[in-house]
Formats: sequence, structure tokens, C-alpha cells
Amino acid sequence: MSRTAALLSIGQAAERTGLSVHTLRFYEKEGLFINPVRRVGGQRVYSESDLSWLYLCTRLRASGMPLPAIREYVALVREGEATMRGRLALLRDHQERVVAQIEELQGSLALVSRKVALYEHQLAGDGNDPLWTGSCVVEHERQD
Repeated sequence: MSRTAALLSIGQAAERTGLSVHTLRFYEKEGLFINPVRRVGGQRVYSESDLSWLYLCTRLRASGMPLPAIREYVALVREGEATMRGRLALLRDHQERVVAQIEELQGSLALVSRKVALYEHQLAGDGNDPLWTGSCVVEHERQD
């Protein structure tokens, strides 16, 4: 397979990654690619390694990493092996934030699950609305 056969147009890259063409251009403008996006005949082209890198960036974004932190990570990667400790520190910090977010979400899920169970129980029984009892008692004071 020739080198050019492995290159994808921006439309093909968008289709493969699920990102819009606009988002691909935005990521390029923000400097989120390790290597500059190549151009063939004036058109942007992407390699498999570009798509793998995009996947990493989108997962970092989805996990709440801000763009400036991703740019910092990209800059460190570009600098090479000497920055491995810095990259590790950056990712460990982010890992701690993600773990904290997951713990918070688990607490929220537990509360929502209790409320779902409460409503399912009420609907399976007499169907009375546990929030409207004619008193001013707040639901969470009675159930949580």
C-alpha cells in the first residue's frame, strides 16, 4: 500500500472519527495535533496515527480535560522523551479529577436511584404522590 493510499481527506477523517469537519479544523487551529496536518494538493489529509491521536484528544476532552491542558500535553509530547515525567504528572492530576467526578456522579446516581425506587414503589401501591402530602415536609427530609 502506498503512503498516499493511507491518507484520508478531511471528510473521510470526519466520518471515521465521528467528528465534524468544523471540529477537525478547530482542533488543528487549537494546535491539538502532534504534527501539523499535512496538505496534499491544497487539501488536508490525515493518517491513521492522526486519527489515533484525535481519539486520545477527544477522550481527554470527554473526561473534562480543558483545552489548555490538552495543548500543554501536546506541547510536552512534541518535546519528546525528556518530558515524560511532566506528561505523567499532568495525566495523574487529570486522573485524580476524573476519579473525583466519578465519585460525585456515583453519589448523584445513588440519590436518583433512590428516587426512582420511591416512585416505582408508590406507583405499584396506591399511586399517591409522595411529594404532595398536604404538609410542608420536604421529600428528602422524609426519605433520605
